[in-house]
Amino acid sequence: MDIQVMPRDQLGICAEGNLHSVYLMFHAVDGIEAQLRPCLANVAHYLFELSDQYADSAFNAFVAIGASYWDTLFASARPAQLTPFPMMNQKNRVAPATEFDLFVQLRCDRVDILHLVANEVCQMFDGLLELAEEERGFRYLDSRDFTGFVDGTENPKGRHRQDVALVGEEDINFRGGSYVHVQKYHHNLSKWNRLAVKHQEDVIGRTKQDNIEYESALKPLTCHIKRVNLKDEQGNSMEILRQSMPIGSVKHQGLMFISMCRTPVHFTEMLKSMIHGDGEGHHDHLLHFTDAQTGSAFFAPSLDFLLSFNEA
Repeated sequence: MDIQVMPRDQLGICAEGNLHSVYLMFHAVDGIEAQLRPCLANVAHYLFELSDQYADSAFNAFVAIGASYWDTLFASARPAQLTPFPMMNQKNRVAPATEFDLFVQLRCDRVDILHLVANEVCQMFDGLLELAEEERGFRYLDSRDFTGFVDGTENPKGRHRQDVALVGEEDINFRGGSYVHVQKYHHNLSKWNRLAVKHQEDVIGRTKQDNIEYESALKPLTCHIKRVNLKDEQGNSMEILRQSMPIGSVKHQGLMFISMCRTPVHFTEMLKSMIHGDGEGHHDHLLHFTDAQTGSAFFAPSLDFLLSFNEA
């Protein structure tokens, strides 16, 4: 019997939550693709091995290639559904598109290890990539967003995380990979905190203190949960795996929103539901209190796919 072996996925794609994170966005230097491919393979393998070295701190990571840069780096094959970030604009609700060539996510329960590894990754890419943007995230209280509400409650659990996040037999050349969408949000907390708690709960669709979801009949059509909990034509839930974490300082606070999925359709439909609404004027009222500053689309291939380009 012919047994197919599943490619090794990058461990950071389906990892459980951490205390700290570092997000690195890069632009590639022109004409270095032949050198970047094996370098990228070495970086991915290095990060994979660090998960054992720093297992006590739950280190995990992944690298992903920008949708608009993929063909430049890997001209021979492209993930079937890889497209640029779905920029959207409706009245004062905007989801901008920001192109980056490479994205590296590092997460760990020790910030010093993250700082060390982030510097080593940048040194490994020296001369090939230019660091365009860096953000550092952290767990806030009991996994809450700066709005005060628990974030990621709807995330898939256990092995179901892999079912949601990883490409399967539908795109055989890219099994074990994941479509990644990244948005950086800035919150208007002074405006948010002027709301009564009940009004905040109506905006989210959950209670603030106890994190209890409203009953279906009581959910406002404009609440965040209503706008992002979608079903496809067959009645199946359109799930994503969220890897989001709060980011910011005393002056600016927000969220690094990270979506991982085996298809980009789920994220696109959620974003459309938030910004454009349901066609009857019901958009996501959470967008009255937070603005997306960036929006980028990537694909995180399996570790084995990347290692196949290691010419060393």
